[in-house]
Amino acid sequence: MRKILLIEDNETIILGLKYSLEQEKFEVDTAKNIVSAKTKIKKNEYDLYLLDISLPDGEGYEICKQIKQNENNPVIFLTAKDEEKDIVQGLDMGADDYVVKPFRTRELISRINSVLRRYEKNINDDNQIKCGNIVIDTNIAKVYKDGKEIVFTSLEYKILLMLLKNKDILITREQILDKIWDVAGNFVNDNTLTVYIKRIREKIDDKDGKIIQTVRGIGYRVVNTEN
Repeated sequence: MRKILLIEDNETIILGLKYSLEQEKFEVDTAKNIVSAKTKIKKNEYDLYLLDISLPDGEGYEICKQIKQNENNPVIFLTAKDEEKDIVQGLDMGADDYVVKPFRTRELISRINSVLRRYEKNINDDNQIKCGNIVIDTNIAKVYKDGKEIVFTSLEYKILLMLLKNKDILITREQILDKIWDVAGNFVNDNTLTVYIKRIREKIDDKDGKIIQTVRGIGYRVVNTEN
């Protein structure tokens, strides 16, 4: 069952849309503000995000940016903001569709299915993230080196996945800590992150840092190597 996070503060829209989506066999989580949305995104995996722009504690653009930085899942803005500049801003930051309120529920569901089909078209390739002789199969959450499985802890896997999803992009230590600190309910501090990076490098035989490069005092960058 595909899972959607609806980020919306209007209770009437939440109740109506949640019911309609569940009738279409979607599992629906809801969040009424940015703080709640960030918490749920950290703790859960979603197939699609429905996102209002005007929220009680900020703008949905912030959530869209976070999602697109850290994962490859679709975002649809669902908002009353109908000016061209708002639509352009939303699409430019990576949103997959922009639906203006008031909306027709059946049309919205059709748009959701259309976006999901686009993402699922190359599902086999999308489920494999490759960097040189390292392959992550995200469908089963396993890591392979030269075709042999390497066992990772939950946190090690999450860190490596975040880095490999963003090859050639500098990821700050703060971004990593913000994403992983509450996995399994344990606080991860800056020193602990250094230990995790060291363990990951040992497991993928990258002790010299040729794959995961350290940008001293800032963070890490994975080099898109090809064998």
